[in-house]
Amino acid sequence: MSSTTRSSAVPTVSEIEGRPDPPVGGFGAAVEVRNVSRRFGPVEALRGVDLDVTPGELVLVTGRSGSGKSTLLNVIGGLDEPDGGEVLIDRKPIWRKADLSAARRDLVGFVFQQHLLMDELSARANIEVPLIGAGVPRSARRARAFELLAEVGLNERGDHLPSMLSGGERQRVAVARALANRPRLLLADEPTGALESVTSARLIELLLSLRNRHGTTMVIVSYDREVRKRADRTVTLVDGRIAPARARG
Repeated sequence: MSSTTRSSAVPTVSEIEGRPDPPVGGFGAAVEVRNVSRRFGPVEALRGVDLDVTPGELVLVTGRSGSGKSTLLNVIGGLDEPDGGEVLIDRKPIWRKADLSAARRDLVGFVFQQHLLMDELSARANIEVPLIGAGVPRSARRARAFELLAEVGLNERGDHLPSMLSGGERQRVAVARALANRPRLLLADEPTGALESVTSARLIELLLSLRNRHGTTMVIVSYDREVRKRADRTVTLVDGRIAPARARG
């Protein structure tokens, strides 16, 4: 991580001008979706989808309800197996059975609209959950959890249960949990959909800041106008297919 994190002591030209730095190269994963299809009974959720995401790129996925957005994210992240086609992360098929669990654990982080935190665990303990699955020793888990709590601005909330946190704070804990194993690809499914506008804006700024500092590749499903403005590219799904890109200007 240290090789991809720049010092914040001296402001960059981009910071002075009020725009984000380009992502740091060399950390984010490359994603290739090749002719992917997915059917649920008579419904074709995805129909021969092709998509390339370059390392460090932030891609917004949009479209009407039922267009296949969440299905696409789940297929990319190894949560939902496609009926046809393949998904490669760093040129390796993610749906190779022997490697699937390791890929989900080590390569991909997920943020959902509902935070899905464990109510009986503190914020810190929730962040540690993925690290337990990765076999990280207890002392290292705690250190990483405290590091992430500070990074998302919740270093004073580590011992709080989710019920003691605001909606925005719970979602920030969810982001920290998604980053616990230092994933090279972050998938976010309407991460601000359940938040009011001010809290939503803060969470977007957090995600963009993390992306700029660490070069993480991000694919975000969202209707948020701010995400659209800040994304490198917008992909629109229509009836399970990617719509042709419209020319600008």
